[in-house]
Amino acid sequence: MSSAPTIVDEPIVEDVVEPDVPWIVIVWNDPINLMSYVTWVFQKLFGYPRAKAEKLMMDVHVKGKAVVANGPRERCEADVAALHGYGLWATFQRDR
Repeated sequence: MSSAPTIVDEPIVEDVVEPDVPWIVIVWNDPINLMSYVTWVFQKLFGYPRAKAEKLMMDVHVKGKAVVANGPRERCEADVAALHGYGLWATFQRDR
């Protein structure tokens, strides 16, 4: 005795799922924090070597902002919260 194959309908999926595009963390220039302090924060928080931390700090100072990190939304939210804890003005957004 053999059994007949079971026919299964494909599910109908109408939801369009967009990939979670990486997010970026932006540090904005402010008139309060010293450049040496901002460099130190980038080194301490992100583990950047001094040269990279100084370049990012100069971008913040000269250009008004710099992208200092990227990744999943949750990590970027945590990075922004940590930067706020150090007194820096930071935001995050989807990378374009």
